[in-house]
Amino acid sequence: MIEAVVGLLMFINGEIKEARLQDSMAMCLRGKREAERTFSESVTYKCWKGKAELEDNIDGSKSIKKLIIE
Repeated sequence: MIEAVVGLLMFINGEIKEARLQDSMAMCLRGKREAERTFSESVTYKCWKGKAELEDNIDGSKSIKKLIIE
């Protein structure tokens, strides 16, 4: 299913390695600040608002399967 979402993206050497679904932009920015406290030169984080294809997990939660860039 495709929905409008807010996601916290982790980039390693300029490539997206992980995308985490967030409840709001405020929660995403908070998570970004906490993640950036562990400094690594090759890892960056960005909050992203847009459409994504979601999948259901075994525990009933949802996760980002694919970002849709328009």
